Amino acid sequence: MATKTFLITGVSSGLGRAFAEGALAAGHRVVGTVRRAEDGERFAAAAPDRAHPLLLDVTDYAAIPDAVAGAETAAGPVDVLVNNAGYGHEGVLEESSIDDLQRQFAANVFGPVAMIKAVLPGMRQRRRGHIVNVTSMGGFITMPGIAFYCGSKFALEGISEALGKELAGFGIRVTALAPGQFRTDWAGRSMDRTPRSIADYDEVMDPIRAARQAKSGNQPGDPKKAADALLALVAAETPPLRLFLGEDALGLVEQKLAAMQAELAAWDGLSRSTSFDA
Repeated sequence: MATKTFLITGVSSGLGRAFAEGALAAGHRVVGTVRRAEDGERFAAAAPDRAHPLLLDVTDYAAIPDAVAGAETAAGPVDVLVNNAGYGHEGVLEESSIDDLQRQFAANVFGPVAMIKAVLPGMRQRRRGHIVNVTSMGGFITMPGIAFYCGSKFALEGISEALGKELAGFGIRVTALAPGQFRTDWAGRSMDRTPRSIADYDEVMDPIRAARQAKSGNQPGDPKKAADALLALVAAETPPLRLFLGEDALGLVEQKLAAMQAELAAWDGLSRSTSFDA
């Protein structure tokens, strides 16, 4: 694959750091967003001539256009945008606030869309580019206790799919990259947890919260292999609209698809009963 300029959000930790390290190791240029100057210094030191830190919070939408323009001046036009920055919110919906929901969507949906809007004019003019939106298996399957998170990832999945159809004629590819459980701090210090308050949910929520905390740091997915998969995806001549990463993700998606097919068949008659009579 020819040398490309990647713009990856959230490179200070987790999958974002792995994606950036993988792209740099493969010889690419990487603009990586960080929210702290010290994280930017560490990132720049990884490859002083090809690692370009960008101090930016993706929820500061007004700052994004100028920040991206400055990054392209320094590193060259963006060939690949990887919308990785975001976080998980854990909490029973009834116990969680609308502010929790707004913050979750600000980071996981509105920020990525603002980044896309900043790179699209140049990609469209050049008639090439690849937008990779890091969603989650939680953007297709759901679990109790992360309704806001799943909602945000479902939204980004839908945006990705529609966007891909809008951009197909311009030579710009769009992929929703949906990881399962990877060995990052997503379920640890990076997760925002709403305090428990309604005892009726204890039976459902307490075991889930305990299991998620216990599994943090022991997830089955290898971030380095996720980075390898990202590079293979970007190098593909015809990349997929959606790529799930991890056996856990594939297994749960296959279970849901089977359940959906069974439910569609069971309710087929009622579904078809709503047309005007001929």
